[in-house]
Amino acid sequence: MFVARVTGTVVSTQKVESMVGHKLLVVEPYRLEETERKSLATTGRTFVAVDTLGAGVNDFVLLTQGSSARMTEVTSKLPIDAVVIGIVDQVHVDNGCVYHRENEA
Repeated sequence: MFVARVTGTVVSTQKVESMVGHKLLVVEPYRLEETERKSLATTGRTFVAVDTLGAGVNDFVLLTQGSSARMTEVTSKLPIDAVVIGIVDQVHVDNGCVYHRENEA
């Protein structure tokens, strides 16, 4: 499981039947900034994840990948590799807040 920021959406009008009706998001994994450890920084990677919660662009989300992505009620029968399983409100590291959703608006 890891933290990522939603950077966009994917629209696919032709897809396998089991994926019809599922929202697809472009997500970018983040990590703790190395030197100061007071903020989150991008890893520079992007990939597509299925959204099960209604996340939007610029939201930080919790993601799971691989076989774990198919362990929710919604995704158990889907051909997916990544799924949003939470929308992040806050991230605390070393007794400090490195992300707070209310400060991002």
